[in-house]
Amino acid sequence: MTFKRMIHAVETHSGEPMRVITGGVPNIPGVSVHEQMKWLEANDDQLRRLMLREPRGYPPLCCNLIVPPKHPDAAAGYIIMEQVEYPVMSGGNTIAVATVLLETGMIPMQEPVTEFKLEAPAGLIGIRAECRDGKVRQVTFENVPAFAAHLDAVIDVPELGRVTVDVGWGGMFYVIADVRQFKGLRLTPSHGREITRVSSLILRAAQEQLPVEHPEYPGIGITISQLSGPTDNPATDRKNAVTVASGPVDFADPATWTGSIDRCPCGTGTCARMATLHAKGELRLGERFRHEGILGTVYTGELIKETKVGPYKAVVPTISGEAWISGYSTYVLDPDDPFTEGFTVGDLWA
Repeated sequence: MTFKRMIHAVETHSGEPMRVITGGVPNIPGVSVHEQMKWLEANDDQLRRLMLREPRGYPPLCCNLIVPPKHPDAAAGYIIMEQVEYPVMSGGNTIAVATVLLETGMIPMQEPVTEFKLEAPAGLIGIRAECRDGKVRQVTFENVPAFAAHLDAVIDVPELGRVTVDVGWGGMFYVIADVRQFKGLRLTPSHGREITRVSSLILRAAQEQLPVEHPEYPGIGITISQLSGPTDNPATDRKNAVTVASGPVDFADPATWTGSIDRCPCGTGTCARMATLHAKGELRLGERFRHEGILGTVYTGELIKETKVGPYKAVVPTISGEAWISGYSTYVLDPDDPFTEGFTVGDLWA
């Protein structure tokens, strides 16, 4: 049978489901992975939609495309695709990609530690993978510099009133609010629906009221929201719930006040949180920061040095975590399938 597309992928999760495409995508033009990402967005966004929307995808799913590296120091490149954007960096997806490359043999595994560099759209990412018995037990990566763009800003949010937030860059711009501002709301799976409602409203208000710009990535604004709070786990420092949008938020349409909670502790979100805490004097260089996700899994971060990004005082973070392979898949597009970019339905999607 002849298919329009045949795509091979490895399914992984770190709580959050993260698909890694290993074959079936033709050569993508560009002299860097960032250029390849921009080309894909402009010329073949069908791939992202096909992989992430139904029937092959679902709202919390992320996807990564392995590409040959353009930088001479990188062992592989990867393009990150999410429901509403192409992030230049993602922590959980980086851990998943490194795990797939090593456990499938695409990059030779050296025990007890394998070190290499990956080329993300944001640039070179250093990887240190702890390996034992043919398995990746932990991945630590050195992220791009993170910084605080707004601290203790007060925004007016319909339905919620005045909310105090921080805005931090950790590879994406996050608006971060302390969950204790919302009476009765807890960072637990059973409160998921209310977490996404509150988070989506905060996201839209921050997008309108808090201008941001990354000196190296003009045009990227706040695209993701994080509720932060205390944890009951004595082995961790804080807990978070990041809500990933599945469509644009419209204050006039309550059906859009939703999204999908990141099921992992969120790597770039942890970096953004560490950057804002450091800017407030609440987290020192070299101090371990254990960040718990909504499922109880933990990423451990550390700020290793200070730097600058344009006018911003910034910090270089590392994140350690684990991902697990959950399956191997081949996806096809039937020539007669009328849904060539997948579909969404309002019972699950914004």
